[in-house]
Amino acid sequence: MSIDPNDVTAPYLQLAAILRDRIASGEFTAGGRLPSLVDLEQEYGLNPKTIRKALDVLKGEDLIVASPGRGMFVKPHPEDSA
Repeated sequence: MSIDPNDVTAPYLQLAAILRDRIASGEFTAGGRLPSLVDLEQEYGLNPKTIRKALDVLKGEDLIVASPGRGMFVKPHPEDSA
């Protein structure tokens, strides 16, 4: 998946949707680390501010959590611990 510059949807929302899909598909597993900011910049050709906005969307949806100095991690689902 890639970011479509001609799409009416903002790039950060496109990236949030892509990452959300990658989490839902199991590509990024619960407790697993997301790619670094630099890796996401290279993969999607977006600037760091745009990537941070996308990650903020996912944090707001309670899908990921930040670990200072370590990165962003997929949050375990409550049903995973049952």
